[in-house]
Amino acid sequence: MSDPDDETLTCGHICLSPEARTLIAAGRHHHMTPKECQLLEILLRHEGQVLTRQFLMKRVWQTDFIADTRTLEVHIHWLREKIEMGGQPRLIFTVRSVGYVLRAA
Repeated sequence: MSDPDDETLTCGHICLSPEARTLIAAGRHHHMTPKECQLLEILLRHEGQVLTRQFLMKRVWQTDFIADTRTLEVHIHWLREKIEMGGQPRLIFTVRSVGYVLRAA
């Protein structure tokens, strides 16, 4: 039986290795920070599901505090810079007043 930590997660043109914290997006290789990797892994494991800010903050930062979600927004921005092509969201979409969803184009 394979270790789930060793699995590679894919969606569209991205491929994430959570164990190695490496991302391949559109042929480019990126080393991920621990929080970036955790956040992208959660989005990938819940592909197509709208995830609330509260859910993401709890899972990645172990906090229920969501009054200031700039931390989450900044990390989403960094992920988009690494995985999106052409500046328009193609994988990670904002669901206004709720959270985010990752969907393959």
